[in-house]
Amino acid sequence: MIKVSPNDVAQARHRETIAAGDYWLYRVASGQTLRITDLQGNQAADTLFFNADDTAERYSVSETLRGQKNVFLTAGSVLLSNDDRPMLTLTADTCGRHDTLGGACATESNTVRYDLEKRHMHACRDSWMLAVAEHPEFGLTRRDITHNINFFMNVPVTAEGGLTFADGISAPGKYVEMVAHMNVLVLISNCPQLNNPCNGYQPTPIEVAIW
Repeated sequence: MIKVSPNDVAQARHRETIAAGDYWLYRVASGQTLRITDLQGNQAADTLFFNADDTAERYSVSETLRGQKNVFLTAGSVLLSNDDRPMLTLTADTCGRHDTLGGACATESNTVRYDLEKRHMHACRDSWMLAVAEHPEFGLTRRDITHNINFFMNVPVTAEGGLTFADGISAPGKYVEMVAHMNVLVLISNCPQLNNPCNGYQPTPIEVAIW
């Protein structure tokens, strides 16, 4: 569902550009609103959410899909934790659909999906692991790299129940906005994938803003 936000990005308390292939790890307080903007279009933002006060509680794809009875996210979707508690609600969305099933690229999946020569290409799991290693103050480990959301990514479900990676449905300036219901850690890999259409074969920057 397309829903425009009333928030003025010029009034955001925090605003930052995340380069193509980079990560972003940040604490968003309960009641704050986070916006992720696809600056140039056709980019994928692979995102993990954790309870900032107890990182054993984190976003759960199974609880979220069960709760909303839909495999895609858009305005009105509630992101549920593995304790079946609301973590964030999507309050605005100008893209219209976001993937919950495609997972994140890794060196192993690059090998399986594309070619042995692709194994050592930069992948989202590498970005997440770098974030964990560079920020021990958040208490995350490699065991915390679990379910993620692919904001702006187009992964249609076939009639047979399979998944396909298709051209993005986003465009320059499209955004998704969400309000936090608890203190959350947000870990984004601005996807570096070059082998499928999710990034238009050319990863580009995204922007985050917080009110």
